[in-house]
Amino acid sequence: MNPVERLLLRHVAAGQGGRPALVDHERTLTYAELTQAARDHAGAVAAAGVRRGCRALVVGDDNTDTVIAVLGLWWYGCIPVVLSPMLRDSEIAFVARDCAAEYAWVSLPKERRDSLREALRLLPVHEPGATRAADTGPPAPFVPDAEALVQYTSGSTGQPRGVRHGMTGLRAVLDGFGTVLALTPDDTVLSTAKLSFGYGFGNSVLFPLAAGARSVLLAGPVDPYTAITAIHRHRPTVLCAVPRLYAALLDTLARGTVLDSSSLRLALAAGEHLPAELSARAARSLGVPVVNGLGATEVLHIVLATDPRAALHGSTGNPVPGVTATVRDDNGRPLPAGSHGRLHIRSASAALGYIDRPEASARTFADGGVYTGDIAYRTEAGDFRHVCRADDLLNLGGFKVAPAEIEAELRTAEGVADLVVVAGRDDTGLEQAVVHAVPADGVTPEQARRALGRAIREKLPPHKRPSRVEVLAALPTTSTGKLARYQLRVPQEQR
Repeated sequence: MNPVERLLLRHVAAGQGGRPALVDHERTLTYAELTQAARDHAGAVAAAGVRRGCRALVVGDDNTDTVIAVLGLWWYGCIPVVLSPMLRDSEIAFVARDCAAEYAWVSLPKERRDSLREALRLLPVHEPGATRAADTGPPAPFVPDAEALVQYTSGSTGQPRGVRHGMTGLRAVLDGFGTVLALTPDDTVLSTAKLSFGYGFGNSVLFPLAAGARSVLLAGPVDPYTAITAIHRHRPTVLCAVPRLYAALLDTLARGTVLDSSSLRLALAAGEHLPAELSARAARSLGVPVVNGLGATEVLHIVLATDPRAALHGSTGNPVPGVTATVRDDNGRPLPAGSHGRLHIRSASAALGYIDRPEASARTFADGGVYTGDIAYRTEAGDFRHVCRADDLLNLGGFKVAPAEIEAELRTAEGVADLVVVAGRDDTGLEQAVVHAVPADGVTPEQARRALGRAIREKLPPHKRPSRVEVLAALPTTSTGKLARYQLRVPQEQR
């Protein structure tokens, strides 16, 4: 089977070719037009002499051309590796070497495209319309367990790793979390998460196209005003974003900006932990259920999700169809309800492993499933609660403390727009909690520091009190918009 058969050809065969499939800032493509464009791109890849079955970079913003490139590579039988245009040339070159790419499709401004060609050296680089299409036959088949897609981890914990996905995994997420979304051809999906992010790729390509729905693609950085404009223009029924974008959106609305969210039936949050208070605020402001999901690049998309029919703010939800989730200790033994441990996922959507990282693969893809890198626990009611990332857990004088526990108490400090708590070291080398905070508009760094000092003294027991407060203009993020905690673990003078 080839992915384009489920995403495109069956809709055309069913007489639905005239329905809109993709929308960007320049054009709308129907399913019939998208199918022809993907076939033409496959012909262009063939004319370029690309070897079937090789890995191929796709570097472009979120628009119809980029999706066509992915679908065309699949049609021809290649393995797309979708990368953000926000990555530096050196980072893209690293990925090209790491995955042994044999071809690159690049849609960038000329100056940037020329510099990337130099960085990629001998790798064939083409752009939209640069190669005349050759005749191509039907979509090339992928065997079930063959590699069909490579996604790179976002680098929130350091150097990215190439995650190998097979056809079985692609089908599994559509049959798993896809049933929770329950998209129909009448839906319009707007995702602020990017195609280069596993969460965004599923939202903008896999789920809407498999359902015969319409997908709206947003180029460039997405801020609250971009999102509001897109909602008013395209009238989506499903909105997908990371919690940080929801927080910024709600703050914008609180300052008087108007949002007409009447077209929405559902909002989806994933990519990082969604605090209970933010979940409740978003549901009230948008007037629709907010589904909180947890996933990982290693399992392709969301594997735990809350039920849109029953609000449970603060919960990470239950396993989606086809997924078994357990919480395990350091030796891989399942833990009872209420015990904190490593989240372990068993699912057909589990990746085939990392590219050329045998030790990392052995640690992550173990005990019959995948360790997501999250610390969680299961409640007596059976749902799962997220505690923190495994590498974020603080050890303060023998007490294991999740940063989220400290952050929840300090977020209400007056004059603080955002904050995060990470591990640091004192002069003796002992671990300590460090607060990195962003002042609200009109608040000086010293005022924010004093407000946090009061909150620390009044709201936290001694063993949870951070030893230092650093005030920043903004918190660092990865290219996918997730908080880059690892950057904050580096001492300030070394950043």
